[in-house]
Amino acid sequence: MTSFVFKILRYSGLPFIVREVIQRSKVTIVMMHDISPKAAEQAFRFWQNNYNIISFSEYLDARMDKKELPPKSLILTLDDGHKGNYKLLPLIERFKIPVTIFLCSSIAGTNRHFWFLHENIDADNLKKLSDKERLRTLKQMGFGPEKEYLDRQVLSSIEIEEMKSSSFIDFQSHTKFHPVLPQCSADRSLEEISGSKKEIEEKFGLTVNGFAYPNGDFAEREVNIIKRSGYSYAVTVDPGYNTLKSDIFKLKRFSVNDSENIDEIVVKTCGVWGMGKRFLH
Repeated sequence: MTSFVFKILRYSGLPFIVREVIQRSKVTIVMMHDISPKAAEQAFRFWQNNYNIISFSEYLDARMDKKELPPKSLILTLDDGHKGNYKLLPLIERFKIPVTIFLCSSIAGTNRHFWFLHENIDADNLKKLSDKERLRTLKQMGFGPEKEYLDRQVLSSIEIEEMKSSSFIDFQSHTKFHPVLPQCSADRSLEEISGSKKEIEEKFGLTVNGFAYPNGDFAEREVNIIKRSGYSYAVTVDPGYNTLKSDIFKLKRFSVNDSENIDEIVVKTCGVWGMGKRFLH
């Protein structure tokens, strides 16, 4: 039923109108996580034909130099650093599309797992607990943030090393272990944010200046920590468009998900879906 709704919305002409009227003068940032090569290929082709895909560096340079960006500028991001991201490298190179991948520094390059992917858990309810209560509950369920499992969920060090040599891939920070930052103590929040930047730079020889809030959760405390830690920008999961004057530490993104449905990708990229859900909420 939902697929039918996406098709109706796509061919209603609304995405085209939004794209050509509203998005023309905006910067749109889209978020994905573990999109398959099949889904990525059709998404890349659509974005390349209908938007001007730019890197975060181009956006930051334009803000600093007060230069205009091309119309319908689009920035692509992938959160978490899932191992499936490596399979996108040939497509990224072929389409010459810049992509920013936000890594969890203490999980990347290991066999550690994401807590929210642990079996038989209710992640939404766990996010409501204090950080200590969440970790205590997860421990009772057999999960440990530093436990090395037999299978791998994230990019390996070798894969990151190969991918970082691409001129189209930019690795940035997504904390160390992907906690719910506002539920953490001040010290823990500082370590997750500042420590992640340092760890990625030391482990992988990268320069880190960007941050993505895990789960999109943050408070002013986190914003202040990010500023003090030397980051240049941060992205949320709040739906909306950006300009060269947007709050650089609260940039908005549209969640496109990892769908193989091109109708869904078209509708969500223009913002109709995300803004509509926010309005209804």
